[in-house]
Amino acid sequence: MKRLLIAALLVGTGLSVSTASAQEWPSKSAIKLVVPYAPGGYTDSVGRITARFLEKELGQTVIVDNRPGGGGIVGSDLVSKSPGDGYTLCICSVGAISIAPVAQTTSYDPVKSFKPISIVSTIPQMVIVNPSLPINSMDDLVKYAKANPGKLTFGSSGAGGLMYYSVALFDSRVGTKMTHVPFKGGAPATAAVVAGEVNLSFTNMTDALPQLEAKTVRALAVTSAGRSEFAPKVPTVAETVLPGYAVESWNGVMAPASTPDAIVTKVSDALKKMAADPEVKKQMSVAGASTVFTTPAEYSAQIAKEVDQWRALLKEISEKKT
Repeated sequence: MKRLLIAALLVGTGLSVSTASAQEWPSKSAIKLVVPYAPGGYTDSVGRITARFLEKELGQTVIVDNRPGGGGIVGSDLVSKSPGDGYTLCICSVGAISIAPVAQTTSYDPVKSFKPISIVSTIPQMVIVNPSLPINSMDDLVKYAKANPGKLTFGSSGAGGLMYYSVALFDSRVGTKMTHVPFKGGAPATAAVVAGEVNLSFTNMTDALPQLEAKTVRALAVTSAGRSEFAPKVPTVAETVLPGYAVESWNGVMAPASTPDAIVTKVSDALKKMAADPEVKKQMSVAGASTVFTTPAEYSAQIAKEVDQWRALLKEISEKKT
């Protein structure tokens, strides 16, 4: 009876129950931030940094809920099917959102099943080669690869991941052909370059930087649109041999598609403050990540652009096989 009375009063004031709930949010005991990966990894670290800040900013407990499996698909799927009440959010990744749904069948749609709120961190890949190779620049790499089709080997975390597709996109655009060697993660692929088991890798910055400092690999470029603040002397792929090339790993906060805009705005406002927080920037930099903020519209546009890019690449690869 009390609930019906409240609903009637809200109708009289022109507010819906969902609108009123959004205005009162957060008022429950806790917000769940789903991390679709196991504890201890890069995304988990970003998730915990984000959870601590949101908890402080929103004045509400934020619990990190690790739901690993399927390269981020399991946890992302869980969030897509959760109620849009603002109490289940996701610290999603580029692999599970922009690549997996076009590379395989997922029950969620990367554009329709979520409300993107903001990217919170980005980390480029670094093109590294074994120092024994006569390759000192991206121009050298392209010339060598074209003169020796299929001879150069590259390591990745496995077919279907960002490391693999970033090379596939590069090969497609510059007309080279390098041979893929899969490993069980980015770190092993980087170690394989050091050991000379493979010639090169488009590997995560976090794995590449320690080896670069130890001079066990040679860095040719970074894959982001602009140079990395953590390796400012290393040029981008775009400024060397392939204008417009930009591949970057990101983590961002997303909500179920039915989440009211009022809640999205509140979270967005908090994340904007997080991106400017010196302590957060310091914590992110430990992992070699840049702290960023995007509006929900900017985030949505980036996902749509990436999905189109990877879909076109996969179509091209499929056509070449037939």
